[in-house]
Amino acid sequence: ETLIKALPIIKENHVNFILAVGGGSVIDGTKFISVASFYEGDPWDFLSKGVRAQKALPIGVVLTLPATGSEMNAGAVISREATKEKRSFFSPLVFPRFSVTDPSVTFSLPPRQVANGIVDAFIHTMEQYLTYPINAPLQDRMSESILITLMEEGPKAMVKPNDYDTRANIMWSATMALNGLIACGVPTDWATHGIGHELTALHGLDHGLTLAIVYPGVMKVMQNEKREKILQYAERVLKITQGTENERIDKAILKTDEFFRSLGMKTRLSENGIGQDTIETIVERFTKPQIVRLGENQGITPEKVRQILIERL
Repeated sequence: ETLIKALPIIKENHVNFILAVGGGSVIDGTKFISVASFYEGDPWDFLSKGVRAQKALPIGVVLTLPATGSEMNAGAVISREATKEKRSFFSPLVFPRFSVTDPSVTFSLPPRQVANGIVDAFIHTMEQYLTYPINAPLQDRMSESILITLMEEGPKAMVKPNDYDTRANIMWSATMALNGLIACGVPTDWATHGIGHELTALHGLDHGLTLAIVYPGVMKVMQNEKREKILQYAERVLKITQGTENERIDKAILKTDEFFRSLGMKTRLSENGIGQDTIETIVERFTKPQIVRLGENQGITPEKVRQILIERL
């Protein structure tokens, strides 16, 4: 609703370039405006019907909140308040022409937003890593390096907001987490984002917070399908080597949740005033025919979504 207001301004003033100054929401909104400005129909078609953009205004970025990686990718996520929806679209036409990423501009971010960014980048990486083995040792090592960096630098950023080196490492990690590099040639699982978007659309929770709530549930409920990669993550990233396989998996899930909580995240639905009614609403949304089945093997059914959310009550 807000973004649509920019369209007549663009046309009346013959705007030929848009500069996004902000975080993922600002950048994504700018991407939406850039394609909507040339579209004669309802711009929501790009998100709801998969309409492909034929033309777009060029955009540039000054990044102020490292999190989404939108400064170096062709995707965008947009919310629609009227229908309580949050959807995504992709187009090479909206890839930024340039992005200025200066860590010093993040010094003044409130701790909540710093934590949101760290978790968002972490989950982006996990969703391209924690699936199943596919003979991709280089991709795995790159993902693991991002995860380790975020786990080392994240807590520092929460207590030393003006540490340039720490903020630089987080900013670069967030960009690398979703610029397409670590996704090359590997299966991906965007279920956590899909479920998290519903929590944001229905309750207005911060995006990063929704991911911190949902992801441990995905690990728990889908642990058999992700078994080998969870054990690899436990050993290489978390240094968990003792105990049976099941014990190591349980420890990995617990330590992941503890990492999110160390950043100040309330990782339970009940801590955020959300109960069973919301779970059923979300499950119902995932039964609609137009909704793509979730998971790296499309194995996360609406019933699995219910189990994941119940696990996080």
